[in-house]
Order: sequence, then C-alpha cells, then structure tokens
Amino acid sequence: MKSTVTIHRDFTIARIDDRLYAAFIEHMGRAIYGGIYEPDHPTANAHGFRQDVLELVRGLNIPAIRYPGGNFVSAYKWEDGIGPREDRPVRLDLAWRSKETNQVGINDFAVWAKDAGIEMMLAVNLGTRGIEDARNFVEYCNHPSGTYWSDLRRSHGVADPYGVKMWCLGNEMDGPWQIGHMEAKEYGRLADETSKAVKAFGGGIETVVCGSSNDEMPSYPDWERQVLEECYENVDYISLHKYFGNSSRDTLNYFAKIEETGRYIQSIGGVIDYVKAKKRAKNDIYICFDEWNVWYHNREEDSKNWHSWDWPEAPALLEEDYNLEDAIFVGGLLNEFIRRSDRVKIACIAQLVNVIAPIRTKTGGPAWATTIYYPYQFASLYGRGTALNVAVDSPQYNAHVAQDVNYLDVAAVLTPDGKSITVFAINRHLEEEMDVNMALHGFGDLTVIDHQVMGGDASKARIANTADQPDLVIPRKGDKLSVDGGELTGRLPAFSYSVIRLAVG
Repeated sequence: MKSTVTIHRDFTIARIDDRLYAAFIEHMGRAIYGGIYEPDHPTANAHGFRQDVLELVRGLNIPAIRYPGGNFVSAYKWEDGIGPREDRPVRLDLAWRSKETNQVGINDFAVWAKDAGIEMMLAVNLGTRGIEDARNFVEYCNHPSGTYWSDLRRSHGVADPYGVKMWCLGNEMDGPWQIGHMEAKEYGRLADETSKAVKAFGGGIETVVCGSSNDEMPSYPDWERQVLEECYENVDYISLHKYFGNSSRDTLNYFAKIEETGRYIQSIGGVIDYVKAKKRAKNDIYICFDEWNVWYHNREEDSKNWHSWDWPEAPALLEEDYNLEDAIFVGGLLNEFIRRSDRVKIACIAQLVNVIAPIRTKTGGPAWATTIYYPYQFASLYGRGTALNVAVDSPQYNAHVAQDVNYLDVAAVLTPDGKSITVFAINRHLEEEMDVNMALHGFGDLTVIDHQVMGGDASKARIANTADQPDLVIPRKGDKLSVDGGELTGRLPAFSYSVIRLAVG
C-alpha cells in the first residue's frame, strides 16, 4: 500500500491547549485507595501516597486533573474529607455501591497533585446539593482568609488558597442513573446560576457545563441545545463523554470509531454555533471532553458485581487489561483530539490509576504502565504547540460505524518554539506495510530526531502488560524512515502506531 501526505507550516488548525492531555480520577474502585493512596505500601510517603505510582504519573506530564468524580460527585459531601482523618465519617457511596472512608479529601488530594505537578480541576455536587455547596467549596479552596470557610481551611493547616480555576458543574446530569438527574432546562438554569456564583469569587474561574454522557443518549444532541440556551453567556466549556470497545473483535471497525468521535465533536460544535447565533452572544464556548477511554473488557462482569455486592471498601472495579490493539486505538483518538483542537480545548483520560487506566497497581506490590500509557505519554510530551493541517491520500475501507476510512491516520504538531515537528501516524491495515511519501513544506531541511513504534504484528493484538511482565508491549525504535530536505519517506509497519520527531532547519 502507498500513501502520500502533505503538510505546510502556514496551514494550521489551532494552538493546542496543554489541557488537551489532562486526566481524571474518581473515588471509585481502587483509583484512590490502593491506587495513588496506600499508607502501608513500601514506597508510601508521609502523606500515604505511593511514590512508585507518582513516578509513573510524573512521566506523563499531565497538566490538569479532574476530581473527585464522576458519578461519585453527585452525592458527595466535600466537607466529609477535611479535618483530622480520625474524625472523618464513613459514608455509603450510592454510585458504585461501596464504602467511602474519606481518608482522602480535597486537602490530601491537593498535596498529591502538587507533588505530581498537576493543576486541579474540581467538580461540584449538583445532584443532591447545589449553589450553596458550590459557593462554600470555592470559598474554602480559593479565598485567602478572614471568612468562615477560608479560615476553616487555614485551621486545617493550609494557609495559602489553592486558586483553583476550573470547576465542573456536576456530572452527566442527562443520565437517568445519576443521583439528582434533571431535565435539560432544569439543569441549564441551575448550572447558569451556579456558574455566576462561583465566578463571583474572581481569579479567572472557568466553568464546565454538562453535555451528553455519550452520543447514543436519546436526548443527544438536543440536551446540549437546551442546556446552552439557559447558560451560554455564563459558562466556558461544555463536556462530552465517550467510552469505546471492541466486543465484536472487529479491529477495523474499532479503529473507525475514531472517525465517529470526530462527528460527535463536529455535531456539538454546530450546536454551540447555533446557540451563539440565536442568542447574539459575543463569547465563545469550547468542548471539554472530560471522560474518554477504552472500556469493555470487563464491563459486563463489573456491572453485575457492583449492582450486587454488599458495600465493600475500595473494591477492584473496572480494572482493564489493555492490549496492543487498545494502545493503537488510543493513539488514534489522541490524533483526533489534535485535529479538533480548534473545538476541543480540554480532554481528560478516564481514569488515571487502576480504574480503566494507563497505570495499574497491586496492593502492597508493584505499579506498572499498561499499553495505553505510551501513546498518551507521547502525545502529552510531544503534542503541544500548533496543530497542523494534514492532507492524506491513502487507501480506504468501509466499516459499520464509518465509511471511507483512511488506513493511514496522521496528526502533526509544530512545537511552540518552531524548532521541531512531531508526526503521529497509524497504519490501520492489519497485514500490509504502508509506503509513505510525506512532503513537509515551509520548514526547510529536516532531520529525524526520533522514531518510536508500537505494534507491527496483528497476531499480537491481544497481548497486555502485567505486574509480572510489565514490558511485553512497549515502544521500540523504528528504522524504516528517512528524510531528504523536506520530504520524509519510508514504511510504516502494519497494525502500528508511530511517533516521528523531526528537527526543523
């Protein structure tokens, strides 16, 4: 197979917001307890946080993290997680039918986030609570001193305010499974008033209003229209969620779901534009894709378990064993976010540790990177800067979810200093190598800095990393590409994900 690619320095899409590579972690399963927090672990620090996990997290260079939920937040009392640990109540978490000990709360999580070098993105409970709770939470976190909530924070040993700028207004409020589920107009009004209240604190606060839980909801996309008509002028982002799987074992259809995601983003972009025009608004709203990942390997079994178990504490839940196929898919999905970076400014991989996550742990034992860790890491490290338009002429195939899908999937990013380009390329074909001729105009002479490859053999699609064998699926050096002036040529292995870094000039 042969493909041609054309990229020009002057043909750009958008400046990529660093938060496109954000993450999400929820009080769910072993994400917090047994994930980032395990006081008895050999690597735990004085605060109880696992340093082996923290090292892996730091390797991802995550700019921001959404916390504490998720479905969990819709019945959460944030006040339960502050003050002395011995005084904190144990609650029943209705979302995941488990016990919440509240041994990790906002101040504890803030310590972890600071150590990890990650900005916090906090969610407020608009399911069982509302404006007053949100106002108090922001005051506790962001006000310096001299008020009840700010002085309470100071009494808990936190003298300086956190200055949290990103606030999520509830979670998946369109979902009937959500505690406190609302109709669109009802939620839109509440979100509007809550956003106005929290922004009154100043400090450049941005708010995220709930869009659809997924693009198969009966209310999609009219939910977005109705919600935005109530709150458009007072919010900054609308959230989208989507999880992916390949239960049918149809790899090409699985990979085509990347195109389906592009349509989802495009459709909500159209709704945003419609509401802006209808309201004659001057502000722009962008998309916060604040939950995305592969989730299907254990989904059916997990669903049966959590609906029947008897309120366990930090049970194993949604602990996916990601394989090579999933890694290639995640690389493609990140490519789509880069291509849609004019619309999508924030995206959060869901979640970060143990629960559908790039990092896994054993209680008392090792931590390791799953296969999807690597494409996420490459995008976060090298996908920052300006997204470039990429013209691809490639053989195509048809799938159930999309037609005319290119076998070659490419995204390209020019670094902020203009000194290097990163090309993220996927050969979706299961058997054939891809001969690629890539013309890069306006950059002068180019030099290959690095070429990393994952995959190359579809017979190994189901191989996953484990605690005992954590390096079964890892990147390797590529050796089939060369550059002459502004032209990159060579072969991409079948069923592979490549990261090609080029020095400019």
